[in-house]
This record gives sequence, structure tokens and C-alpha cells, in this order.
Amino acid sequence: MAPNSSLARILVSVLNSREAEWEKLSRVLHDEVGQVLSAVGLQLDVLRLDFENRVPEIASRTAEIQAILEEAITRVRDLSLDLSPGIAERIGLQASLERLVTRHGRSFPGTICVRYEENLQIPAELTGTLYKIAEQALENAIMHARCTSINVSVRSAPGGILLEVVDNGVGFSLSETRAQGLGLGLALMEYYSSLRGLQLEISSTNGTGTSVQVVCPQRTRRGKRVEMGRGKLQLKATAE
Repeated sequence: MAPNSSLARILVSVLNSREAEWEKLSRVLHDEVGQVLSAVGLQLDVLRLDFENRVPEIASRTAEIQAILEEAITRVRDLSLDLSPGIAERIGLQASLERLVTRHGRSFPGTICVRYEENLQIPAELTGTLYKIAEQALENAIMHARCTSINVSVRSAPGGILLEVVDNGVGFSLSETRAQGLGLGLALMEYYSSLRGLQLEISSTNGTGTSVQVVCPQRTRRGKRVEMGRGKLQLKATAE
């Protein structure tokens, strides 16, 4: 277990460096590319106002171009958000999980569901860690489980709030995986949870699928910002 833990620390260090670059690219897309496209749209409005009396058809043509620009702006902003390492901190755990499931659902041949209980009070400083664990668990299921169904849920539980990712795949032997020095994804989830003192439990046996559970405290200390869930939600994503 120790070698995997050390490798996880090294990989996290590398990922942190990459995430810094992704954050720069995210900001460039949002602050510069997005603003340039918006400015082009405004200039088209000016052009239309200047020439619509002399060239009546210019209104319909500029409207077509502006529709294309609006689509481009939306895609740039979506890409900027997806590239942001701090997506959960920016838009909240619920919204970031919805985006994660939707993104993977475009190519996953089965069904991915996410359920988020209403009125959960998640400490804001833990949302990023919970998102990373969910992301890793979801990617492991898609890449290795050979499953047809994945369920992601966030709900209240004894001791706090439970994040759970369950698949109906082939499963694996935890002891054999660790003994062989494999399971880097497992080590990453364990490392992320240990950094925040979260309770992580991974259950899997051959042929029965896998369950990843992590429990975090639900608290409302004075001066502490918490994330409130918008309400009960069930989102299904399937490949088109």
C-alpha cells in the first residue's frame, strides 16, 4: 500500500502542475476569447444600425451571424468551465456532478444516474475533494468495470453526508489489486480522502460490481460557508 500511496502523492503533484496550466487556459477562454466574440457581436449590432436603412436585408444576415456567435460563445464558456480544476468550487458540487455525468454520458454505452438530496449542507472547502473522488470513481467504472449502469448519489447518512458511486460491473479483488501494486485510481481516492480526513470505503468482489463511498461532515459553524443543494434531482445520461 505504501508504494501506491507514494505514487499517488507524486501523481497528485504532477496533476496540480497540469491543473495550474488548465486554469490559465480556462481563464484565457473565458476572459479573452469569450470577450472578443462578444465584442464582435456588439459590432454587428452597430453595423446593422448603420446600414439597415440602405441595405434592408442586412438585419437578417447579421442575425444569422450573431446566432452562430452566440453558439460559439456558449461552447467557449462550457469548455472554459470544464477545463477549470476548481469547477466544484466555482459552481457547486451538485452542478459540477451534473456536468460530469452529462459529459461522460455522451460516450458511455450504458446509463449514468446522479441523485442529489435537497438541503444538504456541505462545507465549501470539501466540495473540490468530493468532486475529485467522484470523478475518479466514475472514470474507473467506465474504463475498467465493463458495466452498463453507474449510479452517483449524494445524500445524508449517519455521521454526515454520503457520496456514493456504484456500478454493476465485473468487480475486482481489492486485496489482489493492492498486492500486485495496481489500482492507482484507488490510491488517488484514498489519498484525496486522507488529505481532508474523510471516511472512504471501497467495496468490490469479482462479479458483483463496485461501490465507492465517502462520508464527510455536515456542519454549519458560524462563519463557515456551506453549499446548499438546490433540491431533489435525478439526472440520467446515456450515449446518443
